[in-house]
Amino acid sequence: MPEQASRPLRADALRNRQRLLEAAVRAFSQAGAEVTLEQIARDAGVGIGTLYRHFPSREALVAAAYHNELEKLCDSAGELLGRLPAEAATRAWMDHFVDYLATKREMADALRLVIAAGTNPFAQSRDRLRAAVARLLAAGAAAGTLRSDVDPADVLVGLSGLSLAAGGREQRDQAQRLLDLLMDGLRYRPRS
Repeated sequence: MPEQASRPLRADALRNRQRLLEAAVRAFSQAGAEVTLEQIARDAGVGIGTLYRHFPSREALVAAAYHNELEKLCDSAGELLGRLPAEAATRAWMDHFVDYLATKREMADALRLVIAAGTNPFAQSRDRLRAAVARLLAAGAAAGTLRSDVDPADVLVGLSGLSLAAGGREQRDQAQRLLDLLMDGLRYRPRS
């Protein structure tokens, strides 16, 4: 029986759920959609019953793994701003975004299963990502280091485009150069 949303999970159950999500991302990224749920449970160090208590189907696990990656990326904006200046936090977040898109691409076959089952795992992605970018840009504008006239949706399109062009893990050096160019365009420059 799946967990009830209204009852908070115990600490050990939360750890098991997180380990399952991390194992699922690795498995679906490396082995594709056909990896067995038993293997994912083994890789997470739990039994298959524990997997099914958290995720009643393969599609539920794939969707949760994807949403967990999205949540980690979006939450990292606030975490980065808490420990880095806004400009550095924005640049670091861009690195996380490229990794996120690489993982999403690697999980494509598994995500197609979710879509085929009638669920749109991407329904709230754009809004959540836009909010994270807006938060970073606002902090940079308030600090006087980033432009205040940039639409967060434009930044997402730029990040997505460069990730398509150089988002493979083997193209990391080129992606870094492209991210530096994008950051340079975001920097505030007083008009003379």
